[in-house]
Amino acid sequence: MLLPAGTFHVPSNIQYEDFVQVSKEIFRGRSTQEQHALVRRVLLSLVPPGIPAACKALFRPTRWAAEVNAAVASWGFFWLVGDSELRSQGVEVAPGVLREQASVVHIKKCRYLEASGCVGLCVNMCKVPTQSFFTNDFGMPLTMNPNFEDLSCEMVFGQAPPPLEQDAVYTQSCFVPHCSLADRIEACPKTDSERAKVLVRAPRQQQVPAGPPAAVGAGSSSSSRSGSSRSGNSSS
Repeated sequence: MLLPAGTFHVPSNIQYEDFVQVSKEIFRGRSTQEQHALVRRVLLSLVPPGIPAACKALFRPTRWAAEVNAAVASWGFFWLVGDSELRSQGVEVAPGVLREQASVVHIKKCRYLEASGCVGLCVNMCKVPTQSFFTNDFGMPLTMNPNFEDLSCEMVFGQAPPPLEQDAVYTQSCFVPHCSLADRIEACPKTDSERAKVLVRAPRQQQVPAGPPAAVGAGSSSSSRSGSSRSGNSSS
């Protein structure tokens, strides 16, 4: 049973299906920013107070720190996302600067994306708040790159995420075949609630239907001849 917008119920003995349903209830009736803020509060509640600030102050995003974070994430996020493996590849640690490091967590098939079946849930309940949590609260840059075709995902520790408006997921279409909007719109409207409002509120431009080409040409010729006739009468 659906709850009123803005409220959600957490079962006492939560299973994975319950977790997905709770995330959908959190998602419903909240703006994009509110969704991000709520997930951030949940993530912060999972670590002792003061730890994120201490890590941010004491540890710079070195290769060692990025690789340690990746190793911990690969183990700690297993229940949420499923099986993953650590990979070493070039990571853009600064604009135009690549550094080879084993700080990439390759999620083979994201359990949450498969269960939720929604681009908006993936982006706003996982990708964006998780990126912000590590980048801003822990001081460890993180970029997450979900693949909506094979359901894999990469967590690239040490690489700063782009603004949402410049991220490829911003124009990602709805998740086929789970969403009824997939064949009707180009980009998932749930990725950005403010963008969705703009699309709804944008006034449609009134278009004056053009007449048949022959009629338009005849009218134009008639007007031209009429103008010439008046011009000739005036000159005479």
